[in-house]
Amino acid sequence: MVFTTDADTKPAQAQRTAPNPNGPGAILALIRSGRATTRTQIMQTTGLSRSTVALRLDTLLAAGYISSAALENSTGGRPPGSFQIDPAAGVMLLAAIGAGSMQLAVTDMHGTVLARDQGAIDVADGPERVLGTVAARFDALLAQAAAQGRNGRSSRAQRTQRALRANVKGIGIGVPGPVEFAQGRVVRPPIMTGWDGYRVADFFEKDYACPVLVDKDVNLMALGEHRAGWPDAAHMLFVKVSTGIGAGMIMDQVLQRGAHGGAGDLGHLYVGHLVAGEPSLCRCGNYGCLEAYAAGWAICQRLRAAGHRADTVRDAADLAQQGVREAVEQMQEAGRLLGETIAMAVSLLNPSLVVLGGELGTRQSDMLAVVRETVYRRSLPLATRHLQIVNSRLGADAGLLGATHLVSDALFAPQVVDEAIEQWV
Repeated sequence: MVFTTDADTKPAQAQRTAPNPNGPGAILALIRSGRATTRTQIMQTTGLSRSTVALRLDTLLAAGYISSAALENSTGGRPPGSFQIDPAAGVMLLAAIGAGSMQLAVTDMHGTVLARDQGAIDVADGPERVLGTVAARFDALLAQAAAQGRNGRSSRAQRTQRALRANVKGIGIGVPGPVEFAQGRVVRPPIMTGWDGYRVADFFEKDYACPVLVDKDVNLMALGEHRAGWPDAAHMLFVKVSTGIGAGMIMDQVLQRGAHGGAGDLGHLYVGHLVAGEPSLCRCGNYGCLEAYAAGWAICQRLRAAGHRADTVRDAADLAQQGVREAVEQMQEAGRLLGETIAMAVSLLNPSLVVLGGELGTRQSDMLAVVRETVYRRSLPLATRHLQIVNSRLGADAGLLGATHLVSDALFAPQVVDEAIEQWV
């Protein structure tokens, strides 16, 4: 497959010129979306002549972007003579890094998982140590995927590490802190000691000649949840409630990051006026933030002060599910404050869907019920008339799936494809 892999291939690809509406990239977009997958369908959709469509398809086939889908049973009954993104054109590497754990995967170009892994980390160990662990896991996953290749041929597993890395066409990474998306740079993250100003892509460029895209973890979760769980929801607010609290926004089917990637910082809105006493100190250094009352780290802190073992967010969730009074009360109070904050976001953004994800957002039915009651009570009827507030459908897989879409969207953007083909020709 043809890809641009120079140093300029960064997330800032949105600054490219507009694609040719009749070029190879536009045809590939039709095939990838499923709107038109045969020559006849493409001609009918675009109005292009048979000879022009044939030329575009021949170019995409020769460049390795597409393959015939007629004999693929997994394509859901495509008609004879249809085309698809060539799944064997390469692989993508994905990592969803959290505060204390991470998930990793290698997928084909369809996004089908070939191998995956997970493990505990401490993101406060700094970028070199954490990303070093990610890189080592990536190498292991590439070898595992190669060993499990078609018909189980062991020869694929015997490829050199350099050859395995050369087959990687894109890398997508989510981190639990603010990211200046255009540069892939982490900016003043409250819990990521040593990461401020760090460009994650730089760590991988010495080993991989491919785009490396980095985003805030909750943005990737929102993207994954939207594409796979709620594709018909044009306006969606995804709220992650775990060690920290954050939000990802889908507006008009598009992930919104704001001017510099700072959109969705729900956890640091001020709610101190809603709680008796002096405002609590947040990890960001301010007082009275939502996180200081409703995030997993704050809930664990208070439960430990009450004599309970709550070293992790999962410990706190388990205590609540076991009916421990202090834990249940903490979850309900967190749900109330979270609901008050989401109500403000609902009034401002008017989404049709709010999805709660993260370790607490998916496991705490009491929290979901309190959030619903508070939002419906606090928001105006027009904003809540058709509003759904639900738990995540993807759970822990949302971030990895979002990373898959982040990378494939960049690799298969029509203007990127057109430019790559021009260089190749």
